[in-house]
Amino acid sequence: MNNWLALFTRPQTVEILLDSWRFLQREGNLTLFGYVILENHLHLVAASPDLSATMQRFKSWTARRVIDYLEEVHARRTLELLALLKRAHKTATTYQVWEEGSHPQAIAGEAMMRQKIDYIHHNPVARGYVDRPEHWRYSSARNYLGQPGLIEVCREW
Repeated sequence: MNNWLALFTRPQTVEILLDSWRFLQREGNLTLFGYVILENHLHLVAASPDLSATMQRFKSWTARRVIDYLEEVHARRTLELLALLKRAHKTATTYQVWEEGSHPQAIAGEAMMRQKIDYIHHNPVARGYVDRPEHWRYSSARNYLGQPGLIEVCREW
């Protein structure tokens, strides 16, 4: 998220992220193992035949949809901030939703996978938002307890 701006406080903007992941899953370009979406950033544990290209598509599509939504609801202040935070060399766009690049980390083995997924699931607990990871709506923690989640995740590594 650009400058840690709180864009995911509305269910509609979170649904944009989930819709994008669902599309990429159906296309066969994304295997989602875990995620958590907070108000100003997200974490995901995922695999893709070309992770860099997949993340670029995800960011491009979601940025356009988030901006469309913000324009639709007349969120002028948020749009002004996104315009202000736009990098100078981004001449083809008015706004910048996402930071440039991503921060992928290779996961080597089941123990490391478990540690990463536990870490992201505990993010809302560490922030004091909920008492238990599965209480956070925008997380795959429920999926790992066999409960219905908002999006399918692959629990087999």
